[in-house]
Amino acid sequence: MRELTQEEAKEKERIKNLNYHYPSMVKTLGGFKISITEGVFNASEIVVMLGQNGTGKTTMIKILAGIHKPDDESLELPRLNISYKPQTIAPKFQGTVNDLFHLKLRDTWQSSLFRTEVIIPLDIDSLLDNEVQNLSGGELQRVALVIAMAKPCDLYLIDEPSAYLDSEQRILAAKVLKRWIMNAKRAAFVVEHDFIMATYLADKVIVFSGTPAIDAYASAPEGLTTGMNRFLQMMDITFRRDPYNFRPRINKQESQKDQVQKAAGNYFLMDDSEA
Repeated sequence: MRELTQEEAKEKERIKNLNYHYPSMVKTLGGFKISITEGVFNASEIVVMLGQNGTGKTTMIKILAGIHKPDDESLELPRLNISYKPQTIAPKFQGTVNDLFHLKLRDTWQSSLFRTEVIIPLDIDSLLDNEVQNLSGGELQRVALVIAMAKPCDLYLIDEPSAYLDSEQRILAAKVLKRWIMNAKRAAFVVEHDFIMATYLADKVIVFSGTPAIDAYASAPEGLTTGMNRFLQMMDITFRRDPYNFRPRINKQESQKDQVQKAAGNYFLMDDSEA
C-alpha cells in the first residue's frame, strides 16, 4: 500500500476530527427569542435549515458565523474557519467581477479544479468584465456563491442560495454546491426556501417551528426523510421526490395520494415506489 504524504495524512486527520458539537442555546433579539437544540455535524455533510420566515434560520447562521452571540456568552461553540454567504447581497463594490475576485480570492478561483467544478457550470466567465454594480440579482447571487465556495474554510454557511435564480439556475446551483462541498470534504449549513433545492442539497435537516418573529425553536440536525417528514407535516403538505431527477411532486390537497400518505404518516417520500 502506498504511504501517505505528509499533506495527505494531515487532511485525513482533519476529516477524521471534523465531528463538531454545538451546545443548546438561546438568542433574544428584541421581542424575538429562539431556542436552539444542541447538535452535531460532520465533514462532507450539508445541513439544510427549514422553516417559515421569521423563525430564526438566519439568526442561527449568524451565531455559527460569530456575528451574533448566544444570550449565554460563556457557551463554547466550535472554533472553525468560516465561509459565509449572507442572505442579502449589496453590490457596493466599484469595479468589475474580475477585480472583485482578485481582491477577495486572489488566485484561488483560477485553479483548474475550481474552474471545472464551479466557474464554468455557473457561466461566470461571461460576467468577469461586467461592473459589479450593474449585475442583476441572479448574477450577483452566482458571484456571491463563487466567493463563498472559493474561500478556504472548515464550514460553509450559505443563506438562501436560490434567491433571484430562475428554476433551471436553481437546479444547476444546487448541483454545483453539492458536488463542491462533498469533494472538498467540508461541512455546510444552508438556509433554503426552495423545496426542490433543499431536498437536493440536504444530508440532514434542522426544522424551525414556533410563532414567527416572536418565539421559535430549532431542532437538532436529523436525517433527511424524518426531518422533511416533520417539516411537511407541520405545513400540512404531502410530497414525493423522484430520486433520479430530484423533481418534486406535491400532492393535491385531499387527493387520494395525499390522503394515503397522511394516513400512513408519510408526508415525505423519496420515491413513488414507496407509496
